[in-house]
Amino acid sequence: MPRGPRLDSPGTLHHVIIRGIEKREIIIDDQDRDRFVSGMGAVALKTETNIYAWALMTNHAHILLKSGRYGLSAFMRKFLTGYSVYYNRRHERHGHLFQNRYKSIVCEEDTYFLKLVSYIHLNPLRAGLIRSFEDLGQYPWSGHLVVMGLKESEWQDSDYVLAYFGNKAGAARRDYLEFMLQESKLGSQPELTGGGLIRSAGGWSDVLSMRSRGERQFSDERILGSGEFAQEVIDEADASVKEKMPLAKRVSGVREIVERCCEGHGISHQALAGGCRRKACTEARRDLVVKLVIELGLTYAETGPILGISAVAVSKIVSGCSRA
Repeated sequence: MPRGPRLDSPGTLHHVIIRGIEKREIIIDDQDRDRFVSGMGAVALKTETNIYAWALMTNHAHILLKSGRYGLSAFMRKFLTGYSVYYNRRHERHGHLFQNRYKSIVCEEDTYFLKLVSYIHLNPLRAGLIRSFEDLGQYPWSGHLVVMGLKESEWQDSDYVLAYFGNKAGAARRDYLEFMLQESKLGSQPELTGGGLIRSAGGWSDVLSMRSRGERQFSDERILGSGEFAQEVIDEADASVKEKMPLAKRVSGVREIVERCCEGHGISHQALAGGCRRKACTEARRDLVVKLVIELGLTYAETGPILGISAVAVSKIVSGCSRA
């Protein structure tokens, strides 16, 4: 799937996900962990990046941050390059350590800030690195201990997190811990790992409900937030970025999505657009309806000709997806 340019304005809240190439480990032992965390902190201070939450797993890491005046790219480039050089030298390896493009989602702070803090700090529990919620208070490789006042950090802004719970640190930490406990019972919450209409709206049923009421909401895969927030982010982006988004308005971008999907299902675009009824074509149409209609906001009438079916058929696929 093609990905648009980064939304990289200073002062933007990002949920960043870093993964090892081919899902390989990015740390081997505590020395690597120490270097990863200290490197992240050092670069955050140099680039005036505010870090609110973070968690280091074995083959990936999550960071919730607000970019400084140099932007997200400057922070990530210095941080990841520095760690990769260290790691390759220490472990006598060559080549890329991380996936070529880390994932960054611009987030609407009022709605998602605390949800993201809890999601990130609960990652070690959900990943099975610790056995219980209580063990989180001893896990040193996330920002939870700093928020709880059990560990010091000059680069993690725990005060900003605690301010959501009150002005007195002790009471705020108790409320934060209770909030974390309740959040730990909510499951995996995959909606917090990306952007787009489905995640921002709260799921399939909410998207379909909006459509049945005739409501249209602007969305962007790189943004987790309301339609109004997404529109504001795009409006404030550089002109060069703004011209290329949203993807739904770029014919070449839509064509590339379709071609990649067809390739993945082992069919040709011509067969798809020609009304082919093979199982592979049917599955490709379902995947593309999710992408083009639900996430990118194309109408049924716009989507039908691309997939070689009628607008009514597109509507039926959407309804079928909602029941899946």
